[in-house]
Amino acid sequence: MTKNYRAPGRTELGGNHTDHQHGKVLAAGIDLFITAEAAPTENGIVKISSEGYPDIQVDLNDLRPSEAEYGTSLALVRGVAAGIRNAGGNTGGFSAKLKSDVLSGSGLSSSAAYEVLIGRIFNDMYCGGKLTDVQIAQIGQYAENVFFGKPCGLMDQMACSVGNIIAIDFKDPAKPVIERIDCRFEDYGYALCIIDTHSEHADLTDEYAAIPAEMKQIAAHFGKEVLRDVDPDEFARNKTKLKVLYGDRPVKRAEHFFAETERAQLMADALKEGRFTDYLRLVNESGRSSEELLQNIVPASHPENTAVKDSIALARKTLSGRGAARVHGGGFAGTIQAYVPLDEKEHFREEMEKVLGAGSCHYLSVSR
Repeated sequence: MTKNYRAPGRTELGGNHTDHQHGKVLAAGIDLFITAEAAPTENGIVKISSEGYPDIQVDLNDLRPSEAEYGTSLALVRGVAAGIRNAGGNTGGFSAKLKSDVLSGSGLSSSAAYEVLIGRIFNDMYCGGKLTDVQIAQIGQYAENVFFGKPCGLMDQMACSVGNIIAIDFKDPAKPVIERIDCRFEDYGYALCIIDTHSEHADLTDEYAAIPAEMKQIAAHFGKEVLRDVDPDEFARNKTKLKVLYGDRPVKRAEHFFAETERAQLMADALKEGRFTDYLRLVNESGRSSEELLQNIVPASHPENTAVKDSIALARKTLSGRGAARVHGGGFAGTIQAYVPLDEKEHFREEMEKVLGAGSCHYLSVSR
């Protein structure tokens, strides 16, 4: 029997590149979804037809990661199936037709939404619904890290799996602390806008991988695996020495982590307490920290690619001191994020799309 399934995309609200260091983040599921019509089969093969993409077929008798499949949907399906079996769950064949409103390569985590969707299908058909949203998110991350070849943290999958606005503390990634926050930005007079800069993530995997690698380099200096386990005061006392040993960028990226993980908590508190002006100030602080310390705006390997930097500058100029604008997600390419006053929505869209082209601005709401 055919059933319907769906998983939302996600937007990062705060905690830029903190999850992979076991920090705190603020994220939300959004009202763009990957949906599926799926039915079980008895042949142990997953067949997926996705609008706009070639059909894929995965034999569940072979659940080994393959470098030849890195970066493909095949890898995600195989990885999710392997993760479910590793967790003691069952898998089996199914046939599915997929449609997606989540913009691929947009920083809205289309891959994480895909992983969560596949996890939900397996969970419903073969696990009796016993896997929790958190487990499905963790399995999705495993698929992306080991099979897809991308060393991401857990924020994307968690936001896609749990939905709503959520504050997440990853101090213990096996048991993340999740707090749902009931908030509508529109109630405060603002719309959340994701702006496509039309710059591509292709060939930027090394740029993304360098961020956790450099942060872990600093953590290792103190005998720790991740920065969350390093004393911020001890780090501050040793900054000069660390710059001599490791260079400026790893130290600045570590400095960003300590400030950003604290800021994510402050942002969550501001939303819970209805202090939206304080929240917007913190959003702008997060954006500046990503630009100046994390340095994920312009890729070092492609310094000519200034689309993200230029788009942020244009958004801030257009907002004229109102709202907020910052990098969105992993950075370097893809999208930026802005909070736009409701009475400026059309003006903001017009000004941004004069430069970036029609259809570049996407106003989103939080999924419920």
